Amino acid sequence: MVSRKLCLAQEPEADKLLSEDDFALLTGMLLDQQFPLEHAFRGPRKLAERMDGFDIHKIAEADPDEFEELAATPPAIHRYGRSMARRTQDLARYVVEHYDGKTSEIWTRDDPDGKEVLRRLKALPGYGDQKARIFLAMLGKQLGVRPAGWEKAAGAYSEPDSRRSAADIVDGDSLLEVRAFKKQMKAQAKAK
Repeated sequence: MVSRKLCLAQEPEADKLLSEDDFALLTGMLLDQQFPLEHAFRGPRKLAERMDGFDIHKIAEADPDEFEELAATPPAIHRYGRSMARRTQDLARYVVEHYDGKTSEIWTRDDPDGKEVLRRLKALPGYGDQKARIFLAMLGKQLGVRPAGWEKAAGAYSEPDSRRSAADIVDGDSLLEVRAFKKQMKAQAKAK
């Protein structure tokens, strides 16, 4: 794995987990909806603290009711803690079933091109087209994972020096720039 230092959660211990654990990063991206981005990316750290470590197999095999309770206990992993707990478990089970619990195989198994990595990401529970493209852009921009054609597959999210998404957040200032961009896009969409 590439040595990396992410700044998505804007909290050292949470960012350390995201930087070291591919499934934590995949989970943080899953949680990034209808919730402030940095708080979504802190979710895996909250789970790790409550589960004595962040382990994809433990998450996949946890009793669903107990896991929901763990995720919804304040501070919850998301404003919809129980629902996102179910989605997190679904994601963990999928990665265990399809990739033997090795998250990085989504983008490394059989040397896939960008289009195939995007297809694999879109197949993940809780990942739609936009979330998959953002994650692919994050892989390319921040983690050095650049399968052939990744920029085309990620679309506008792959643009250098853009401030569109989580893929562009490298510090506190870029988080604010991404937030401003999203606000502007929402305002333009409402104006139509």
